[in-house]
Amino acid sequence: MGSSANGSGIRAPINGESVDKGVDFANYFCTYAFLYHQKEMLSDRVRMDAYYNAIFKNHHHFRGKIVLDVGTGSGILAIWSAQAGAKKVYAVEATKMSEHARELVKANNFQDIVEVIEGSMEEVVLPEKVDVIISEWMGYFLLRESMFDSVICARDRWLKPTGVMYPSHARMWMAPIRSGLGDQKMDDYESTMSDWSRFVDDTEAYYGVNMSVLTKPFREEQKKYYLQTSLWDKVHPQQLIGAPSIIKEIDCLTTTVDAILNVSSTFSSSITVDKTRFCGFAGWFDVHFRGSRENPARREVELTTAPSTENTTHWGQQLFLLHPPQRIDQGDDVAVSFSMIRSKQNHRLMEVELVCETRLSSGKCFPPVASKFYID
Repeated sequence: MGSSANGSGIRAPINGESVDKGVDFANYFCTYAFLYHQKEMLSDRVRMDAYYNAIFKNHHHFRGKIVLDVGTGSGILAIWSAQAGAKKVYAVEATKMSEHARELVKANNFQDIVEVIEGSMEEVVLPEKVDVIISEWMGYFLLRESMFDSVICARDRWLKPTGVMYPSHARMWMAPIRSGLGDQKMDDYESTMSDWSRFVDDTEAYYGVNMSVLTKPFREEQKKYYLQTSLWDKVHPQQLIGAPSIIKEIDCLTTTVDAILNVSSTFSSSITVDKTRFCGFAGWFDVHFRGSRENPARREVELTTAPSTENTTHWGQQLFLLHPPQRIDQGDDVAVSFSMIRSKQNHRLMEVELVCETRLSSGKCFPPVASKFYID
């Protein structure tokens, strides 16, 4: 479990533009080369239990089969696949974590079954097609990090027509929430702007230079940082004030990179809480291990990152907070237009646009509110 795999050089175009692999590696993959990061993921019991149960409760998919683990990280999924009876496992990893994976495989006596390959999934050449592709590719709000691209590439190159994907399906969710974080972020933003104003006055008074021409770009910079960057948080279920909605469903066997470049959805949510504040939205995902229609799982397993009082994951939820929040009541309705694209500056980061219209049960409607967010 860990990173995908890209070395150095130029990779295939994303959004019509080439991506420098050296820059990509420095910005993203190098993080996964550290054991402390692997430990964080390996300590996520919800994540670990889901993959463990998916493999061992569906060992018919692995026994005597050829398996490809995309972004093997520490190698634990490859080892589990071997324990479940795989005949051969190719464990592909971009970073020097491959060296640790190789040692772990050897220490568990699976070196004759598991072959750890350091390299780019887009460039690695395997000696054969595989029966199973397993990968833990999910980022924050599912698609941040864009690692799923590498899984799709592996599928198109190496998966047999009768093969299965682990996981096989994924969904993205959103729900309206109440939260005090928006107030905190607005206070931080206003404090920062007050400090800037004092800085401008002091610089002119002491040094004779008027800095006010930079106030607008500074304001935009701080607005993006404090008010437009989505927040990572662990949301309590009682913070949800409306029914969750699915904004994207993915069949891992059939989807394409083009299909996930731009995620768009329209949905509405009825408010279920009396007299509360509508502060924005929480976003999360779940994935399912179902096998395929022709070769289904004997025991379907779900891994969810939904708000929970327990069983929380390291992914948590992404918060998209509205400024200012709105007073709202049970029976009111929130209609939303959602769009998410990849950042032009870094294809592993996301930009979200939300247009939200609140319709009160009295018939009154608030004017639509358009907001932009960055998932950095």
